[in-house]
Amino acid sequence: MLSMWNFLKRHKKKFIFVGAFAGSVYLLGKYAQRKIREIQEREAAEYIAQARRQYHFESNQRTCNMTVLSMLPALREALMQQLNSESLTSLLKNKPSNKLDIWEDLKIISFSRSIVAIYSTCMLVVLLRVQLNIIGGYIYLDNSSVTKNGTALQASPEVQQQYLSSIQHLLGDGLTELITVVKQAVQEVLGSFSLKHSFSLIELEQKIKEIRSLVEKKRGSLNGEESDGKVRLCQYLMSDEENPLTTQAYGLTEKDVKTIRLLNETRDMLESEDFNTVLNSCLSRGFGRLLDSTAEFFRPADQELKQHNTMHSLSSISLPLAKIIPIINGQIHSICSELPNHFVQDLLLMEQVKDFAANVYEAFSTPQQLEK
Repeated sequence: MLSMWNFLKRHKKKFIFVGAFAGSVYLLGKYAQRKIREIQEREAAEYIAQARRQYHFESNQRTCNMTVLSMLPALREALMQQLNSESLTSLLKNKPSNKLDIWEDLKIISFSRSIVAIYSTCMLVVLLRVQLNIIGGYIYLDNSSVTKNGTALQASPEVQQQYLSSIQHLLGDGLTELITVVKQAVQEVLGSFSLKHSFSLIELEQKIKEIRSLVEKKRGSLNGEESDGKVRLCQYLMSDEENPLTTQAYGLTEKDVKTIRLLNETRDMLESEDFNTVLNSCLSRGFGRLLDSTAEFFRPADQELKQHNTMHSLSSISLPLAKIIPIINGQIHSICSELPNHFVQDLLLMEQVKDFAANVYEAFSTPQQLEK
């Protein structure tokens, strides 16, 4: 026993060192376990938050799609009311004395109606993508833990209703202004051609390009102003004037202020290069579809192919304008049709549209957005 005690005394420092070392290792192990557990819990929380955010985004996109489709009947009705070709065709059936004048009016209205239908449908798709993803981002923040500390809602139901009502500009004054500009462009490009003048599909495509150029890049020249060459379509989506709420010198409620903020953020988004690129892609898809639908009427009959025993290209086939007018006039029923609307579904499934929607939602669903 005495020898054991002497042994411990001789090696006391070593035992103290070993004990301290062992204790340190134990404490470090516990600390490491706690840190690992915290990291795992944080990663799990981030994964759950990201999954919740992704689910909310996907749900928001389905809402966007349903909203676009639900608004098509109202858009088609507004177009057919302001560009009423049916009344002209009814007059023609009675063989009036001014038949030629009615045909000239029908020519301008038919082309204007289909062209405006493409513009307004594409605008509706992309504008709602912007609005519903901006508001969707704020709703996500309102529902997340970021604002559970008593912060006022950024997108209350009242603010949502007030903000989303701005879409009525596109279906009202914006649509009327767009119709006026398109009719002027159609008159300038096609007004001088007689009903007997024949167009090939390629020539028809060129005329539509000329109309688009006047509408998108030379709007100022139609009003006697100098054009700067930029695409100008935003004025049809939101009013050039400030929202009526901002014109009030006093009496703005907190909800009014938040609505104004949303409208200003939307206007900034509509003036961005990304929005312009996505809208132009949709318009290219839309006018391409219009020409594809029209091309079906330019195909030669099977008997004609057998007689000539050769392949006829579409460029070699021409139709008089009087036959093209009814074809163009009827395109609104496929462009703004109710379900199933293959044109709108095609726009909604475009990768550029989906990527743009994701970017807008990402920008407005981050906590940093609340700090601005």
